[in-house]
Amino acid sequence: MRNRASFWMAGATLAAISCGCGSAIENTRVVPASAKLVVKDATREELIAKYNAAVQSVQSLNATVQLKPTAGSQYSGVIEEYHEVKAFLLAKRPAEIRVIGQAPVIGKTIFDMTSDGETFHVFIPSKHKFLVGAVAAERQSKKPIENLRPQHLLDALLWPELAKDETVLFEEFNDERGRYYVLTLLRAGATANQSEITRKIWFDRSILSIARLQSFGPGGTLVSDVQLWDWEAVAPADGTAAPEFPRSIRIERSHDDYKLELQVKKVMLNEDLPAERFTLEQPEGTELVRVGEETGQKQP
Repeated sequence: MRNRASFWMAGATLAAISCGCGSAIENTRVVPASAKLVVKDATREELIAKYNAAVQSVQSLNATVQLKPTAGSQYSGVIEEYHEVKAFLLAKRPAEIRVIGQAPVIGKTIFDMTSDGETFHVFIPSKHKFLVGAVAAERQSKKPIENLRPQHLLDALLWPELAKDETVLFEEFNDERGRYYVLTLLRAGATANQSEITRKIWFDRSILSIARLQSFGPGGTLVSDVQLWDWEAVAPADGTAAPEFPRSIRIERSHDDYKLELQVKKVMLNEDLPAERFTLEQPEGTELVRVGEETGQKQP
């Protein structure tokens, strides 16, 4: 019996080594079959259609979110001692957004930001500053507070469709966090050899939800990296079918020096949002700062 037991254990050890477990056998955890994620299959065309349907299903949003800057100086320079703030966020296509950030408990306004796709406005009460600048301007200011851009949040929430004539590559990607499909969009160059990546759209293969959106600038620079979790169906205000919307969003813009986490507490989709709700006027007694210029002036 002892010989038979020894033979069985030796065989089990060899089987474990042949599976690549080696010396880490004692750390191996058996995952129950019920806990293993089911991997779903999809074609390139199905994923493009799924992405475009998600884009079309959200024309506007009215949300209450928790904002938490996890790194960088732009938002932390405004939020100061607060680890997170409550924010009221309005956005509608094609390019309008307003974000009002308030301190927890006391409800004091920390910032009020708007953008219409061409010009952005940022009011910072604690600094008595009112910032105005062109959305297209990418020159970084030496003053981190002047690098706040409300349209960065818009880009993370309302995405552009994939046009029929765009070049879209299709691949699988697997790592320790999960298994994914990736759609890669190319920016056309002067020749086929000069094409560059403009966007990547990642799908979680366990549920085929959009998990990550990456945007790239000229030369392959990673401009924005947005990760999305906790998709839930939301009944829209217009009475149409309930689309899904992510409740957890993480925005990383390394070249703009910040990472920002959003937890969506409440959201209403496809409301009719009037233009005046996106209007932000300069308060009296504040300094007008035209971003990109060296001097500001006070509003009488």
